[in-house]
Amino acid sequence: MTAYYTYLISSLPMLHFGTKPPFPFDKFCQLCEGLIPDKNIDVLKKASWLAFDRALRNELVKIRAAHKKLDPLKYLRYARDNGDTDPSITHIALHAYRTPSILEAEKFLDQARWRSLDELAIGHYFDIDYLIVYANKLLILERWERINTLDRVKALEKVLA
Repeated sequence: MTAYYTYLISSLPMLHFGTKPPFPFDKFCQLCEGLIPDKNIDVLKKASWLAFDRALRNELVKIRAAHKKLDPLKYLRYARDNGDTDPSITHIALHAYRTPSILEAEKFLDQARWRSLDELAIGHYFDIDYLIVYANKLLILERWERINTLDRVKALEKVLA
C-alpha cells in the first residue's frame, strides 16, 4: 500500500530551475524526519542517482571516447548499456559536448535533468516518489547556488597554483 505525505509535501515550497534553493538538502531531510518512515529518509538521502542521469553520462562517455579514439566500454558506468539509448539523450549529450562554454554545457545538462525529473513526477503528488524528485531538484539547485556564489578569482588562483 502506498503511503501519502499530504501535509509534508503541501508545506514544501515550489522549486524552479535557476532559483536559489529555499533550504539546504540536509534541512530537507531533517524536515522529513518524524513525518515519513526512517527507511524512506534513507531512500531520500541516496536518491541522487537516476537512470536518466546514468544514460546521459554514458552518452557523454561515448562521445568523448570517440573523439579521443578510445574504447568507451572501459569508462561506462553500469556497463549493462545495450545500445538502446533514447535518441533525445544522445541529442542532449551531443549538444552539451559541442557547447564551447563548460558552464553553459553544465547548465544545459542540469536543465535536461530537471525536465526528466518533471516527467518522473507526473502522477506522483503526495507519495515518496514525489519526495525523491523534490530531493533531486533541491540537489541541482544547491549545486548551482555553489557555482553562482563561488569566488571565481580565488578558484582560478587555486587551480593555477
